[in-house]
Amino acid sequence: MFAKESGLQGDPRLKAISEAIRVVPHFPKQGIMFQDITTLLLDHKAFKDAVDIFVDRYRDMDISVVAGVEARGFIFGPSIALAIGAKFVPLRKPKKLPGEVICEAYELEYGTDCLEMHVEAAQPGERVLIIDDLVATGGTLSAAIRLLERVGAEVVECACVIGLPEFKVMLFKFMVEDTLQLSLSS
Repeated sequence: MFAKESGLQGDPRLKAISEAIRVVPHFPKQGIMFQDITTLLLDHKAFKDAVDIFVDRYRDMDISVVAGVEARGFIFGPSIALAIGAKFVPLRKPKKLPGEVICEAYELEYGTDCLEMHVEAAQPGERVLIIDDLVATGGTLSAAIRLLERVGAEVVECACVIGLPEFKVMLFKFMVEDTLQLSLSS
């Protein structure tokens, strides 16, 4: 999606990023083809290119918050936030944040989980980019959207390095409506 609409189709960086991601069959359970980004992180150039592509897209979109989904959204999110002049907000698994939090439950392709965020982390009217490493069913991103909208923030887009709906490894971005539609259709 993102590669075509942003003029990145055919960009050699996408091929290098794709080749840097290892696929681990049957992890964490039988039938799952786990997309392992740790090999991307070992490739300095491919990792930098992935971050740079997102920074180029979001630099001039008046984003004030980059929200990273635990745990791999924490890898990309802070670098993007620093580069575009936004704050970073971690969206964590249950009981990992001290203080007052709000929670949003969601379903995974192999179970259920919950995301939490400090209540004061995002303010009404702030423009938010949600970042994660992968989108499969859209359930995690939909929960992140609901969490941020509950405090009055405006989610501009969700962005992921890997998109499984088309079974391709490439940089993806999703408008809020696309993410919610993906979640509802799964």
